[in-house]
Amino acid sequence: SQKAIAEVLHVSQARVSKMEKRTDMYLSTLRTHIEAMGGSLDLIANFPEGKVKITNLDEHAHV
Repeated sequence: SQKAIAEVLHVSQARVSKMEKRTDMYLSTLRTHIEAMGGSLDLIANFPEGKVKITNLDEHAHV
């Protein structure tokens, strides 16, 4: 729930709601949100020749 995620992130439930309604956000914000729900974020680039998993992003970088 938004309340549980807010507690993990140490923010208000209203802030979680606002983040969820955004049409764009930093990958670092999305990663934090997903990790708060117990998941992990993988970034995959799709090319005609195949897929490439992006693994070299700095965990604290705003991309």
